[in-house]
Amino acid sequence: MAVDCPGADPIVFDLGTGLRFWGADLPTTTPFHGHALVTHLHWDHVQGLPFFSPILRPDSTFDIYACSPESGSLVGAFDEFMGPPYFPVRVADLPGELCFHEVENTEFAIGDVGVTVRSVPHIGPTNGYRVERDGVAVVYISDHQQPLDGSLTVPDDVLELCQGADLLIHDAQYTTTDFAEKATWGHCTVDYALAVAAQAGARRLALFHHDPSHDDLMVDSILLEAREKLPRSSHLEIVAAAEGVTLSLGAVGASSR
Repeated sequence: MAVDCPGADPIVFDLGTGLRFWGADLPTTTPFHGHALVTHLHWDHVQGLPFFSPILRPDSTFDIYACSPESGSLVGAFDEFMGPPYFPVRVADLPGELCFHEVENTEFAIGDVGVTVRSVPHIGPTNGYRVERDGVAVVYISDHQQPLDGSLTVPDDVLELCQGADLLIHDAQYTTTDFAEKATWGHCTVDYALAVAAQAGARRLALFHHDPSHDDLMVDSILLEAREKLPRSSHLEIVAAAEGVTLSLGAVGASSR
């Protein structure tokens, strides 16, 4: 998942397997300069980094922002999984430069793009991100633990991030039936994603982090059902994140890998 703003370095959300394909489409004639907003350090959110070809070019830079792990440091965590016996190439061996930034419950700027960071309930430390430029806001909340009783109560920090978002990319891994069996797995239902978007007044919702057991037909069915649940008075637009999808939002564009 990447955010492109004209005249600015690209920003990617997380470092999953899609990072490899996104990197393969980037220009190869000049060094790469970009930024990654990582929600948390679970394997499915970082395993694409060793295969990101632009960082194999000298003079390339990649700034990685994430919350501190429960023990040790952010740099130490990446050094651990990018090294023998898990991977033969260490972070220090890459021709390009990785710069790590530990961020929690803060605001900072990447050029003229504002970034707001807030904690999101999950299994272990997890960030959610709001990226804003020229009044256009994209919010990314990939793993969000719904209350275990299945209620639709949304934490204040999450609502702050999502308030009035032009695009909310939100965890929607489970159906109600799925959640009954996996309530403690750190994710939420499609209904909960709808509740977050509605309570925050988001304009567009991208259902994200699809369950691996849900094929394309299932995702299409979930999307249709979600749209049918909207009240007639709602102006919320709902899409399902999919490989290769690009959404344009004024001066900000978001693409999915």
